[in-house]
Amino acid sequence: MSLKKAGLVNIGGFLTCNNDHWAEDFRNALILREGFPTYGGLAGRYLEAAAVGLMEALQQDYQEYRHATVRYIAKGLENIGVPYVRPVGGHAVFLDAMAILPHIKPLQYPGIGLVNTLYIEGGIRSVELGSVMFGSFDEQGNELPSPLDLVRLAFSRRVYTQSHFDYILEVIETVWKIRDQIKGYKITCQPKFLRHFTCQYEEL
Repeated sequence: MSLKKAGLVNIGGFLTCNNDHWAEDFRNALILREGFPTYGGLAGRYLEAAAVGLMEALQQDYQEYRHATVRYIAKGLENIGVPYVRPVGGHAVFLDAMAILPHIKPLQYPGIGLVNTLYIEGGIRSVELGSVMFGSFDEQGNELPSPLDLVRLAFSRRVYTQSHFDYILEVIETVWKIRDQIKGYKITCQPKFLRHFTCQYEEL
């Protein structure tokens, strides 16, 4: 679980496990990579903040606020006509890049085209969840597309005001109006593992 969302802190996360054998392996790997299990590489102030944040995140008023925020964005997208994944959850909205950009082939990465356009048009930072992140390869090394190509808009906790969300919707509406002009991309450089973090692209 990431503590950066539900834990209301800036860094950290945790893993739970009900298998004692696996848990021992996890603890040993943690010591080698991050630190002893009592702190896991985190400073004491983050552990204290996480202890408080997890309790606050369980409060009904907070959960109602978080879900209302996401529903507000979803309603705005519905009014514009932008395809998104339904139902929405509690921390993010997922735009359907394939439906928004049907003219871009799956292996020309419509999610990357949408992510880049959102940033260029309005400085909105999002992430592709599609063929770049989840794509696979066959036995001959040919890339296979992901069945979904989504763009995640995750909302930081206790940061944004309604005016921020209205701005996000304004930018998305602008991008929606110019969607036919958005181009696909090809990957020009990629690492062996976790390519979605650091690979490089060229517009087609």
